[in-house]
Amino acid sequence: MIRGSMVALITPMDEQGNVDEAALRRLVDFHVEQGTDAIVSVGTTGESATLDEDEHCRVIRQTVEMAAGRLPVIGGTGANSTTEAIRLTRCAKDAGVDACLLVTPYYNKPTQEGLYLHHKAVAEAVDIPQILYNVPGRTACDMLPETTARLSEVPNIVGIKDATGDLDRLPRLRELCGEAFALYSGDDATGCEFMLRGGDGVISVTANVAPRLMSEMCKAALGADRRHAEEIDARLRGLHEALFVESNPIPVKWAVAEMGLCGKGIRLPLTWLSDAAKAEVREAMRQAGVL
Repeated sequence: MIRGSMVALITPMDEQGNVDEAALRRLVDFHVEQGTDAIVSVGTTGESATLDEDEHCRVIRQTVEMAAGRLPVIGGTGANSTTEAIRLTRCAKDAGVDACLLVTPYYNKPTQEGLYLHHKAVAEAVDIPQILYNVPGRTACDMLPETTARLSEVPNIVGIKDATGDLDRLPRLRELCGEAFALYSGDDATGCEFMLRGGDGVISVTANVAPRLMSEMCKAALGADRRHAEEIDARLRGLHEALFVESNPIPVKWAVAEMGLCGKGIRLPLTWLSDAAKAEVREAMRQAGVL
């Protein structure tokens, strides 16, 4: 089981929106040096919705090659088409990822049975560890704990990233899915408490900007050191909020560019961070000690 601070890595781009391979290498090296426990490549923070399939597969493959075994790589391979999700998951497996992360199908608003059959079909088609990803605020689709429990019985479905921010779900998921099933927070604002209550880690947007602090906070929380974990998380709280002042990944890409790690590139329909929001993000970066 992968545990701790897992960065939902941005996909760096130049000002024309082209993927920047040199910046991607800098980011991978940066996270290795800063103690990040795993990289999620081309998840939703990585603009998976605007990369075509060839780009999607290429960025995952490059990330695996650049990581070179220094930390695990999880490929983001979810889609709102089951056949596309299978293709992406096969591609990620061929690239050598350690696991795949599959967001629930968005826009379609499938039933709970549809969610079950979708994820079961992908798991049965591609023999690689798979992590479910429930983020109803972005997908308009909420995978209920009972559906997660059914899917946890599929041998290669090994965990879930829960981005509801609802801490009351954690004990229910643990009860239904068992100790061996990984429970990851997908909500930075509640991630510390999620781990203190028995979660296994955070798949984090904040870790793009403050990876060392996120790593230290996760280690403290997983070690049940509440005081130290909360002290670190207090320094990160501004980032947890400011990185969502506009739609993710708009603020986080601006912040990483401010740190000199990537260029000012993002793809439509997303736009670069507005001038009105920059002061808030910059102040949160100062609080975390990254500026």
